[in-house]
Amino acid sequence: MNSPLSLQQKAVLVTGAAKRLGREIALQFARQGWDVAVHYGRSGQEAIETVREIEKMGVKSQAFQADLADEAAVKKLFVTITKQFTNLHCLVNSASIFEYDRANSSSPLSVRSLQNHMQVNLTAPILLSQLMFGHQKNNTNKAAGGDLPSVIQLLDQKLINLNPDYLSYTLSKAALATSVEILALDFAPHLRVLGLAPGISLPSGDQTNDGFSKAHQMTPLGKSSTPEDIAKAAVFLAQANAITGTTLYIDGGQHLLPSSRDVMFKTN
Repeated sequence: MNSPLSLQQKAVLVTGAAKRLGREIALQFARQGWDVAVHYGRSGQEAIETVREIEKMGVKSQAFQADLADEAAVKKLFVTITKQFTNLHCLVNSASIFEYDRANSSSPLSVRSLQNHMQVNLTAPILLSQLMFGHQKNNTNKAAGGDLPSVIQLLDQKLINLNPDYLSYTLSKAALATSVEILALDFAPHLRVLGLAPGISLPSGDQTNDGFSKAHQMTPLGKSSTPEDIAKAAVFLAQANAITGTTLYIDGGQHLLPSSRDVMFKTN
């Protein structure tokens, strides 16, 4: 995994790479010698800081802004990046919306909420995946070592351990999970498609640090995933030529414990 920087001739596009899991994934690829295209939506300053940190590792990086809810912007983003990173070899769809709704609550699902989640969490990743396939199918600049390029979709352990909380989010991620097998079949042999499903890894919403700490321990292993765990798994999948059409769960076994509520509501 720790290849010398001079041996890596590949680039990765990470969406939502300015903050949280996306940032850690981008940094981990850079540590392994990959050039990194950093996508961001509104977090421009954080994206610039991420690029600066990556460049200190001796690899190429650049920040690109795009609204993933805008189809034209998504297409323009990919075209612009492939001009700057002709060695693009992996796409990690990390960006997502995570807003609360539940059918039987004071915050029920609305058309607008569902559409927003579907656009960013499902449609944009599928569009980018299609563009990545077209790019790889026609690409004559193959990576060193004959590695097969890949798309990695960030999912969620709750897709196995379902509960009614975050309904729009769950529906959008469930549809994206279904696409992993479909696209893997459709894009072979030019492009691998994989799912990566974290457990609770960072505090979300109004969750306190103490609440997060308690929730993080509610797994068979006594701890869920860390951002570093997820990032290392993403790099592994990007280099695992024999893996496609499947999802890797990195969650300390969290998905094995049924829960009637999202885990963040089970702690104070």
